[in-house]
Amino acid sequence: MVVVDTGTDLPRLAAVIERQRREVARLRTEAAAESVIAMAKGALMERNGSSAGEAALQLTNMAAAAGLPLREMAAAVLGQEPHPPARSVPDGPEPAELEPRDPVGVAMAERARDGAELIAVLAEQLRPRFGTAAVAVWLLEADGALEMLGADGLGGTQAARWRRLPPQFDCAEQRVAVAGEEMWLRDEPDAARAVLPLRDRTGALLGVAEGWWRAPREEFAEEFRSGMSAALAGFTEVLSLRMNEGPIGSTAPSPAVFATLDQMADSLLVVRPLRSDDGEIADFAILRVSPGYIDPAGGVAGEAARDVRVLAGLTLLEAYPASMAGDGLFARARRVLASGRAEHVPGTVAAPLTGDVDRVKVADLHAVPFFAGVVFTWRTVGEAEQRADLLGHAQRLGQMGGWEEHLAGGTVRWTEAAFALFGLDARHAAPIPTADLHNFVIAADRGPVQRFRQSLLTRRESAVAVFRIVRPGDMAIRQIRIYAEPVLAGDAVVALRGAFQDVSAHYHTEVALAATRDQLADSEQRAAQEHQLAVRLQRAIMPEDPPPVEASGVDVAVRYRPAEPGHLVAGDWYDAVQMPGRDLLLVVGDITGHGIDAVTGMIAARNALRGLAATGGGPAALLKSLNYAACHITEGVAGTVVCGSYDQDSRVLRWARAGHLPPILVRDGAATTLPLPGGVLLGLDPEADYEEAELQLRPGDVLLLFTDGLIERRAGSISDALRDITAAAVYRGADAASHADHILSSAISDTGDDACLVVVRILLADAERRGPLVG
Repeated sequence: MVVVDTGTDLPRLAAVIERQRREVARLRTEAAAESVIAMAKGALMERNGSSAGEAALQLTNMAAAAGLPLREMAAAVLGQEPHPPARSVPDGPEPAELEPRDPVGVAMAERARDGAELIAVLAEQLRPRFGTAAVAVWLLEADGALEMLGADGLGGTQAARWRRLPPQFDCAEQRVAVAGEEMWLRDEPDAARAVLPLRDRTGALLGVAEGWWRAPREEFAEEFRSGMSAALAGFTEVLSLRMNEGPIGSTAPSPAVFATLDQMADSLLVVRPLRSDDGEIADFAILRVSPGYIDPAGGVAGEAARDVRVLAGLTLLEAYPASMAGDGLFARARRVLASGRAEHVPGTVAAPLTGDVDRVKVADLHAVPFFAGVVFTWRTVGEAEQRADLLGHAQRLGQMGGWEEHLAGGTVRWTEAAFALFGLDARHAAPIPTADLHNFVIAADRGPVQRFRQSLLTRRESAVAVFRIVRPGDMAIRQIRIYAEPVLAGDAVVALRGAFQDVSAHYHTEVALAATRDQLADSEQRAAQEHQLAVRLQRAIMPEDPPPVEASGVDVAVRYRPAEPGHLVAGDWYDAVQMPGRDLLLVVGDITGHGIDAVTGMIAARNALRGLAATGGGPAALLKSLNYAACHITEGVAGTVVCGSYDQDSRVLRWARAGHLPPILVRDGAATTLPLPGGVLLGLDPEADYEEAELQLRPGDVLLLFTDGLIERRAGSISDALRDITAAAVYRGADAASHADHILSSAISDTGDDACLVVVRILLADAERRGPLVG
């Protein structure tokens, strides 16, 4: 499958489709022209009573005598307008009526070998009639640039400067090419010049011609202008016919060059770039394929191979649409043209040339800049070479090398892969006979190698041995396995043959696996011990069934849900402590991490906060001091905490938080989360300040403080989970313990994490329950 970059490759493929559409239209037009020729032959047969061959010869002679193309002569015989030749370019204005052509000039132009000779003929025609001192012609390229076909009378330096005129270059030549109108410039400094468009009979613009005069002119008379335009029209007609036959630029190779290249390579492919309006290479025109060209695509599966003669009329993407990917022909041609450097791929080409799997294997690929394009050469790979190449790949992938030893003559042969396994250079080293092999192995393995050879000779059976060598290049120790079998002539062993295989990777893997198993067993044992220690520490601090806190006017229940079996314990913790005064300290926290580190961090934070609470500071001050300790005194402690101080006389709760979830207040049959005061996580910023909030509680109120392990779910946000637990917090139980059990049973958490919950229920004070004293 070919992956297409929609940003750059789809426009190119669209351009290919458009060119194919135009080619179909051109072929239809040519078919119509052929029908005109056939009808003209029939008319001559009817008029003269001649045979088909005589009519064809007569029509050809008439066309040659009149100096007309065969199809135009056929149209004249039938008494109808000539059918226009096909050109796959946009239509232009109707051409002017042409003057009779100069037959001598036409003949010379038609015999011109290249663009330079063609322009020389044009200059010889214009100079005596119009007094031109210099003439130049540019052809219009696909990208809108004007490429000089040739010049006569211009100096080499000046001609080189104007060799290519890009479309964005503002000059008279490009203005004429865009507007299609003639420009007669009579009063330029020390010169005059005329720039005229060149259009074929269909009106399609082929290029621009320019004539120079050495001095300014007073005027260009109308007769002078029309005469020169007519002369150029005749030249354009010849130019159009020559362009239909192939490239005629001065930079195009001559037929002799192509003939020479045909003899130098089995397959020859010459391409020339076709550029888009922005100057980028959109495609390559196929200029030539050699007579012995082998198509790498080899025809579509189930169909016969393509006639290679058809390829010469296509573009590279038309012939091989997928070759723009990877190292395909299009991609490689574009790369070679951009770098100006040749590329050579020795041996069998691994990457497809056509962008898909090549059905014909090729080798020794050359891609070379060639005039203005690129030439490819390669040779096809025969069946024997394909098998040898396949064997070479198998040896390389298996890290194997073959060998053979003739005992009578003492000759030994190794493959190149065998030399590579031993770290030897096949060009300078000699293969090692099995009788001497023990001298090249590690001392401890010499005995097994000698016994291996002796077994082959005495038992006359296949054998296997493993030995170690030290490669001379990198001094690496390699494990080599040798396979061998004896070759018998009657009862005598006349030869040995076999293979070497580098099994170092397998050996090293086995060693590493054994070490890993031992290390894994040790790690598992240590992890189990650490987990057991963490659980013991956690249960010592927070038993699963902690006793209720006794305080006047409140009913407090605490719950701790340990992690599920198979999960590491975490740093969740709680505290509900009656302080020496009338305040009740309420804390829930979660230290980040799991395992022994999280548990020890939790213990440090819990003990530090208890010690700080003895100072009598408020919740915000306590969290500020705890955060400072987490940043500077303890190591690696970070987490969230909510800390509250409840005054049992005033029923006022003062509380602060460090990145923790908000408490939930249940009042009058409704539950809501408390507004969050500001406060960052513990252990992040030693200078952080914490806000403190107050809440006036009433008898019957229930306050819930909890860690995120109570509500977290793998799927769903924490906001959704908080909303669900708030809805479940409404409960008409008799005491805090039943309310806590209800919350634990209602909490939907699937992370298997630890969870802490503190439930505080506000009661009537003892005096309120007894009522006023009656005197």
